[in-house]
Amino acid sequence: MPEPESRAQPLPDAAAPRPVEAPLAVAAPPLAREHLDRDAEHRTDPGREAAFDDDVDARVMVVRDGRVLVADGSTALELRHPSTLPGPSLRMYLGRTLDASTDAAGATLPAGSPLEAWVLGDADVEALAGDADRWRGLRAVATVLDDRDAGLAMEAVALANWHATHAFCPACGSATEVVSAGWARRCLSEDRMRFPRTDPAVIVLVTDDDDRVLLGSNAMWEQDRFSVLAGFVEPGESLEAAVVREIAEETGLAVDRVEYLGSQPWPFPASLMLAFRARVVDGAPVAPVPDGEEIVELRWFDRAELRGALGSVALPGETSIARWMLEHWYGGPLESSLPWSTS
Repeated sequence: MPEPESRAQPLPDAAAPRPVEAPLAVAAPPLAREHLDRDAEHRTDPGREAAFDDDVDARVMVVRDGRVLVADGSTALELRHPSTLPGPSLRMYLGRTLDASTDAAGATLPAGSPLEAWVLGDADVEALAGDADRWRGLRAVATVLDDRDAGLAMEAVALANWHATHAFCPACGSATEVVSAGWARRCLSEDRMRFPRTDPAVIVLVTDDDDRVLLGSNAMWEQDRFSVLAGFVEPGESLEAAVVREIAEETGLAVDRVEYLGSQPWPFPASLMLAFRARVVDGAPVAPVPDGEEIVELRWFDRAELRGALGSVALPGETSIARWMLEHWYGGPLESSLPWSTS
């Protein structure tokens, strides 16, 4: 079961959540924000790197071990001109800005400004910003970045994660080299091209005919953590079939009426979370049985019961699509007093 992925204040006691029978026309999932032209057609242009380095409007974000560099005292990425940085060990072309904006230093960036992500050597990283507080993980920073920066952070970290594990060809074991502006690697022995992988995972909000929601606790989590259920899509399997199979395997319940809700990237290290709602089959048993391996406890909650449990149950973090799904079902924000402690 993959780990579930804007903070809001809880509803006042007098406020009643509203039932939700269909996806709401509200904001996208918290990590499904991107405001960028990925400019894929220019990734293989000869001389693109040299033109980037000479472009006065070009900017670079720096990635380090799954973290991104933010400006000092800011909720924005630190974007630097390439001339101000040491040479990278890996560079990845992210695309072009869609609108005029400013960088963290206040310099104006016109629409169409090119952007790259760089991975630097350890010594260069320390010289650039030794302050650990400025290196932020996506869970900590994604919801406070604007749409452009949040999308850049997701794209850059996902790409860097893939490069970190594909220095060698999976077919023959030979070394690979970075090509296509960081969007592929080429086997130096067999000339094979390898491209970044994204692993699809379904994440499912299961309800019954009383519109209660089923939450589970994973064997790998701390006690009292509960979330909606999730699992990876298997080869040759449709998303809808994966929903039905995963729920049956983890809970023993038969579900149907599978409805797609939305998706978001989850680069920990390389998943795409695909959110669905499903309902227990009419007339089928509703007493869930955890599989005892991945899922150790399952509980049904109506809205009042979930609200009453917020002092003793930890819900998924604010960057997760699981929280987004639960709040849509609940009809308002949910804030547990027990934090979801994943960093």
